[in-house]
Amino acid sequence: MLISILNHSNGKVSDAELQTVIRAIRRQICEDFEPYWSLGATLRLEGRSASNPDKQDLIDMRGDAIVYIWDRSDIDGALGYHDLNNRGIPFGFVFLDIAAQLNEPWSVTLSHEVLELIGDAEVNLLVAGPHPDPTNDSDVFHWYEMCDAVQSETYEIDGVLVSNFVLPLYFTGGDEFEGRNDFLGTINPDGSSLKSFGVNPGGYIGFFNPSSGSHETYSRDTLASARMAVKSKVKGARRAIRYQRHSNIAQPNVRLAKQEQINEVTNGQRA
Repeated sequence: MLISILNHSNGKVSDAELQTVIRAIRRQICEDFEPYWSLGATLRLEGRSASNPDKQDLIDMRGDAIVYIWDRSDIDGALGYHDLNNRGIPFGFVFLDIAAQLNEPWSVTLSHEVLELIGDAEVNLLVAGPHPDPTNDSDVFHWYEMCDAVQSETYEIDGVLVSNFVLPLYFTGGDEFEGRNDFLGTINPDGSSLKSFGVNPGGYIGFFNPSSGSHETYSRDTLASARMAVKSKVKGARRAIRYQRHSNIAQPNVRLAKQEQINEVTNGQRA
């Protein structure tokens, strides 16, 4: 996968600074992410035809996926530009003003978005697992997101902060002894570590709930809730909203698959 990066920050981030961050995230993908996930990508900073994108000009359309560095959360302008010029190409946005409100370096936001583009470019994968609320014993279908559950955790590569991410074992039904579910292997203040389909402090996860027939989110603490409130300002550009946009199609299929699982278990018990 070739992910093109377009710098429309209007001078707030220089190309030289962006290249430094891209180089660090390339290392993260190659040395940290791909050895676990067997999924990789090349990042490339593209030229731009103007400081502000032209909705009628296709000159900047390149790559298998695109991430835009936008100076402010101009949702209508940003999404309108993508919808007209890059139809069918997976995309993401890094809004500098939203990153500042989150108290998050924009390099972490870019790392987060890139890793999740690699993991589920079309934002349409769901994984069956337990409800994230430990008081709820039902099963749900989790979004296939790489960073949300550990989104408050970062580490440095060549002096650049990047996002922690979950490992494949995270999406399995049961915890293995001494199993690692996230790259950093974070130990929480209470001595616990990230459980399969769980959430670390400051993180949240989304899922499709067959019981309610809708997509929902679960956050572990007030910090995560506050971050979700900030992110809700960029509804159209958030991956979470794109999951929900698939819901009209996905719900009947998910319910059918769930019912087939129930029938198989029931038939097995009868036998």
